[in-house]
Amino acid sequence: MSSQRVTELLRKAYSDEMETVMNYTTNSIVLDGVRAEEIKESLQADIQEELNHAQRLGRRLKVLDEKPPGSAEFTASQHSLQPPEDTTDVLSVIEGVLDAENDAIETYRELIDAAEAADDPVTEDLAVEILGDEESHRMEFRGFRKEYRQD
Repeated sequence: MSSQRVTELLRKAYSDEMETVMNYTTNSIVLDGVRAEEIKESLQADIQEELNHAQRLGRRLKVLDEKPPGSAEFTASQHSLQPPEDTTDVLSVIEGVLDAENDAIETYRELIDAAEAADDPVTEDLAVEILGDEESHRMEFRGFRKEYRQD
């Protein structure tokens, strides 16, 4: 596998992290109701971590003589994470977060494999570390989903 594949996946991961920041921010603002408060707080806490991921990925691209994509190159893909019409529909936001986290986990696993094949241990280490963060986010939101499905 080539370093070009590593660059493609770094750019995808960067764009995905930036989209996640936007969607987490929006959902943490628009959700209503007492039951939404814990989800909103969790989303707000994750915003900074996701932004940090994007910044680290962008810096890695720069080191590789590439640049992170700007907004003109952006294509939205997190359709299930869009703010719900019913602002009390917390479960739809939880499901959207899980979809986004699953996509991120898949991307970071691909990046780990591509970086290993390209003999790029620095990118591989970065992807392994961020993968762990994404798996933790997914675990937290799986717990939220279990609580909401018991009602």
